[in-house]
Amino acid sequence: MKHLRSALSHSAEYPDFFLPDLCTPKAVLLLVLVAELFVLVLVLAMPEPGFDWNYLALTSLFVQWIVLVCAALLCRLRRLLAQCSIPTITIASLALCVTVTLVFTLGAEYFFYQLEAGLEAAVINDWLLLRNGLIAAIITGILLRYFYLQKELSRQQQAELQARIQSLQSRIHPHFLFNSMNSIASLIHIDPDKAEQVVEDLSDLFRASLAETSVEIPLTQEIELSRRYVNIEKYRFGDRLTLQWHIADLPEDVMIPQLTLQPLLENAIFHGIQPDPAPGTITVEIDYCDNTLAIEISNTIAQDTSHGGANPHTGNSVALDNIAARLEALYGDKARLRTGTETRGDRRWFKAQITYPWSVSHDGM
Repeated sequence: MKHLRSALSHSAEYPDFFLPDLCTPKAVLLLVLVAELFVLVLVLAMPEPGFDWNYLALTSLFVQWIVLVCAALLCRLRRLLAQCSIPTITIASLALCVTVTLVFTLGAEYFFYQLEAGLEAAVINDWLLLRNGLIAAIITGILLRYFYLQKELSRQQQAELQARIQSLQSRIHPHFLFNSMNSIASLIHIDPDKAEQVVEDLSDLFRASLAETSVEIPLTQEIELSRRYVNIEKYRFGDRLTLQWHIADLPEDVMIPQLTLQPLLENAIFHGIQPDPAPGTITVEIDYCDNTLAIEISNTIAQDTSHGGANPHTGNSVALDNIAARLEALYGDKARLRTGTETRGDRRWFKAQITYPWSVSHDGM
């Protein structure tokens, strides 16, 4: 799946450009296969009985050269065509492919006449030129229409995907605000000064959160937003909450879906710290290896659930499901959100691990 940010930025820069990149190995292979299938159909449609292998070889050579040269020229003119309107792109592409076809037709006629009868016997076959030109125009027109429909379908899917991600993203804010306001309410009568500070921290946090409208944000910004959230919760839990960060050296441009770490930390506090009368610990480990970003958030589990503790398996999993849905939408089946429990020393821990592909030169997937 192509990376959404790259696709959306390219679409915004050239919204009417529908020609794909025909210079990629996959595109070249597809063009060669389609051209060969077309040649095979021509040979099978011949009225003469039997299968003419010589005609197949010569026609294949002729058609493949035309297809590859047209693709190379369209790639060369890609930047220029991208700035043109749809009619201009269509007319220019048709003219280029028809011209290349006519040039190769004349070249083939010249070569065979020179080979068989000498240069003085060469004549121009008007019907052959007209036929090949019409075939080239029809096939090019069909392909351009196909590319345009694919572009429109892709644009529609991207719009639906972005709307879906933003919808999922917006569902996190009310839950986050609700828990933060609870923290403020619990501090108003105990320590008004701290409550005021929490309000200021919450204001700064929401200002940073709402100012960013992108689907993804830099990981450093997401970490800073999460630290502010934990600072708010620290006022409520005090020494009962210990947070440990373990962050490896990361690429500066690594991105993350907005509001990913904070909901995981919120779940860890709600299911791990809040129901436990004893001090609890949350660890955040972020690592980058082999073009894959791995984030693991672990929290201790309350040993005594009689204090209103929530089972991490049966508790509110809206945030986890939300994050999993956004990861799948952005990165496809290569992204993972795994949860589970394990024993470390004399405590049980619940952990949530996120992994998704991210290349240092991340233009797409």
